Amino acid sequence: MKLLWRRRGASPPAREAQAKFIFAVSAEWSVSKAKCSNEMQDMAYLSLFSVAFLAATVLPAHSELLLAGLLILGEQPAWTLIAVATAGNVLGAGVNWLLGRYLLHFQDRRWFPVKKEKLDKAEAWYRKYGRWSLLLSWVPIVGNPLTVIAGVLREPLASFYLIVLAAKLGRYLVLAGIALQWAA
Repeated sequence: MKLLWRRRGASPPAREAQAKFIFAVSAEWSVSKAKCSNEMQDMAYLSLFSVAFLAATVLPAHSELLLAGLLILGEQPAWTLIAVATAGNVLGAGVNWLLGRYLLHFQDRRWFPVKKEKLDKAEAWYRKYGRWSLLLSWVPIVGNPLTVIAGVLREPLASFYLIVLAAKLGRYLVLAGIALQWAA
């Protein structure tokens, strides 16, 4: 750059001013890029948490696909992504537990979504296998109804969260291992 300044005939103070300007512009660009990068990372975490939360409720969503995609991109630490997905999924299962806890208040209403026979069958299955059946809460079709039934049968919240946490964390660890192995 000194050659460029010399050819243009810039004096030493002018060169210094130009150098300061170039430094300021490049520093500002670096800071704005870092902010954008941080905002994008925050958005990735928020999206993953939201999708994992929704996937654990009765709404259909696929957190596994988003987690695998983010792991393969490799822009965020794997352990952070696994923790965010697990937190969202476990808290979403807690919403199911709450729904189950207060579901029976509306059992006699016409709009109630589950027939008495199906509810009795699910309760019998849960009573037969107990709280450890919550280890299957990670299974896509079976897991969400299990967490609702746990609320219906008033499973203590502490044991509910511990068992569901183990199940959901285990699933995301296995998924992360597969995704990272595939990306390597």
